[in-house]
Amino acid sequence: MKLPYWRLSAYYFAYFAFVGAFSPYFALYLQALKLSATDIAVLMSLMQVMRVLAPSLWGWLAERFGMRLPIVRASALLSLAGFSIFFITESFAGLFVAMALMSFFWSAALPLIESVTFAHLGVDGHRYGGIRVWGSVGFIVAVLVLGHALDQLPVSALLWVVALVLAGIFGCAMLVPEAPVSGTQREQVRLLDTLRRPEVRALLGACFLMAAAHGALYVFYSIYLVDHGYSKGVVGWMWTLGVLAEIAVFMSMSRLARRWSMRTILLCSFGVAVLRFVLIGWGVGSLPVLVFAQLLHGVTFGAYHAAAIAMVNRWFPGRLQAQGQALYGSLSFGAGGMLGGLVSGYTWDALGSAWTYTLGAGFALLGALWLHRGWPAADEESN
Repeated sequence: MKLPYWRLSAYYFAYFAFVGAFSPYFALYLQALKLSATDIAVLMSLMQVMRVLAPSLWGWLAERFGMRLPIVRASALLSLAGFSIFFITESFAGLFVAMALMSFFWSAALPLIESVTFAHLGVDGHRYGGIRVWGSVGFIVAVLVLGHALDQLPVSALLWVVALVLAGIFGCAMLVPEAPVSGTQREQVRLLDTLRRPEVRALLGACFLMAAAHGALYVFYSIYLVDHGYSKGVVGWMWTLGVLAEIAVFMSMSRLARRWSMRTILLCSFGVAVLRFVLIGWGVGSLPVLVFAQLLHGVTFGAYHAAAIAMVNRWFPGRLQAQGQALYGSLSFGAGGMLGGLVSGYTWDALGSAWTYTLGAGFALLGALWLHRGWPAADEESN
C-alpha cells in the first residue's frame, strides 16, 4: 500500500496548528478574564490531566475493537463541541467544564494517529520525522499569524480561530486511511513483560520529568514575556524560533541516529534542558539570551521526542503499539505536564518566575539521572 504521506502530513499540520493557536495564547485570554495565576494554571493543566486519563482509555478501546481512526474522527468532532462552551461562559466553573470536555476528547487522538502513522511506515520508520515535521510547520503558521493578529484584535478573537482549527482537524481526520494489519501486529505480546524491563521504566520516568520541566514554559511563557514588555508579535516569533529549531532536528534525525545512540541523544537533551530553563528564568531581560534559549527547543523537544517515540515504537511492538504510545503520552505530556503546570502555578507568585523556571531545570536534571542509572550504556546495543 502506498504511503499516504500528504494525508498524514495534513493531519499533523492541523493538529499542531491547534497547539500553536491554543497553548501560547489561551493563557492570555484567561488573564484577560481577570483570573488568578493559580486559576490559570489549574485550567491549563486540565489539558495534561486529560492526557493522563484519556489516551490509555482510548488506546485500550482502539486495540480491543480495532477502531483507531473512528476514535480519532469522533475525538475531533467532540473536542470541537466541548470547546464551543467557551463562547457562552466566563465563569471559572464553566471554563473548567469546557476545558475538561475539550481536553478529554482532544487527547484521544495523537497516540492513535502516531500508531497509524508507524503502521503505514512499516520498515520505513525513519521517515517519521518527514511527516511529523508538518506538525511543526502548522504550529509556526498558527503562532505567527495569531501573534501579530492579536496585537490588533481583541484576545477574544482567539476563540473563533481555535474553533476553525478544530474543525480543520476533523476534516483532515476524515481523509486519513486506516493502515493494514500485518501479521506482526497480531502477535500476542504482554504489556507487563515490557514494563518489567528497567530501561523501559527509566525512559518513561525520565519522560515524566522532562514534561514536568516544561510545565512553566507551556503555561506561563507568553504571560512572562508580555509582563516584561515584549509585544505579542515578539511572543509569536519566540515560539516560532523554538519550532524552527525543532524542524531542523526532525529533518536531521536520520543522520543523528546513525552517529549517536538514542540513549545518548536523550541524555544530551536532558542536559540541554537544564541549561535552557536556567537561561529563561534568569535572562528574561536579554533578548539574545531568550533567543538562544528558544533555539535549544530543537534539542529539548525535537531530539528528545523523536528519540523517545522511536524507543517506544521499538519496545512496544505489534499489538502493543497503540498502548505504548498512549502510555508514553499519559505519563509524559499528561502526568508530567500536569505536575509541572500545577507546581508552576503555585510557585509563580510565591517564589517568582526565575525560581519557577529553575525548578523546571531541576526536574530535567532528575530525569537525566534516572535515565542514566536505569538504562545503562552496556544495554544500548542489545536494545
